[in-house]
Amino acid sequence: MRILIVSDAWPPQVNGVVRTLQTVGRQLGKRGHEVRYITPEGHRTWAIPSYPEIELSLVGASAIGREIDAIKPQAIHIATEGPLGWAARRACLRRGLPFTTSFHTRFAEYTETRLPIPGVGGLMWRLLRRFHSPSRAVMTPTATIAKELETRKFVNVKVWTRGVDHRKFNNLPRDYFSLPRPIILYAGRVVKEKNMEAFLGLTTPGTKVVVGDGPERKLYEDKHPAVVFTGYLGEDTYARAMTSADVFVFPSLTDTFGLVMIEAMACGTPVAAFNVASPIDVVESGVTGELDRDLSIAVASALKLDRDGVRRGAAKFTWERVAEMFESWLVPLEVGRLNP
Repeated sequence: MRILIVSDAWPPQVNGVVRTLQTVGRQLGKRGHEVRYITPEGHRTWAIPSYPEIELSLVGASAIGREIDAIKPQAIHIATEGPLGWAARRACLRRGLPFTTSFHTRFAEYTETRLPIPGVGGLMWRLLRRFHSPSRAVMTPTATIAKELETRKFVNVKVWTRGVDHRKFNNLPRDYFSLPRPIILYAGRVVKEKNMEAFLGLTTPGTKVVVGDGPERKLYEDKHPAVVFTGYLGEDTYARAMTSADVFVFPSLTDTFGLVMIEAMACGTPVAAFNVASPIDVVESGVTGELDRDLSIAVASALKLDRDGVRRGAAKFTWERVAEMFESWLVPLEVGRLNP
């Protein structure tokens, strides 16, 4: 099939959504499909004030509709609830075209963090439910998040897990850092909604390292001078850094999956996280990491785990399986529904 994926998240953004959509596209290509994208690339964009590295494209439904007509897709997936996603949704509904969607980000909780206005979280949940209501399959990464969405009256919810390139994160030297061990590492966006203070404030032996960037980086660097901030790293360097860590810490309380967790596990680096939604679906406590309400206890326990056992525990997460699941939820368009 010719598959169209519409996404507001795209390079130069660096995050799990972008990596997922790009990698799934490549895997679908290997399965014989032609994958096309509508993204901010090629459209005029505006940076979000509090997220200068994230640029959104304010394109109308009519313009997106013309792009859809030109591409002539045989299946449509709307990956994000941003301006492009809403425009594509309207264009599809006007044409009577079925589509699937995905739920990657807990925007309601993030909005409450950034805009502590009474009722803003509930409003966001209503908007998200409206966005996904016409979707033939709302794909979300874990069973726990799927159950929550169903509790919030979302329909057609499907579990669509995540994968990792085991060749890229395997058999690498553990010599990237020349720092006192143990090396306790965080990788991801440096923003307060990732619960960064829970990691940065840990009292642990060795060295805490932050790989990534974001609007709060300067604030946290000034407040925590003993922490090493590397900024974003290239793919190969990132894999070496992840392998060289002794424990990977995932402090978030709101992520829908946490792709970085399985990347760490594929390296043999155990994960320490809170026992909340997403980590409880991804981490096998006592095997690939440790979960606890006290993050320092989780770190201390994770340091004792066998790295070979961690690596074996991550083997079930493959991009091939992710692409197969995605393909199974797509809804083929009827022949002749689009202009010939």
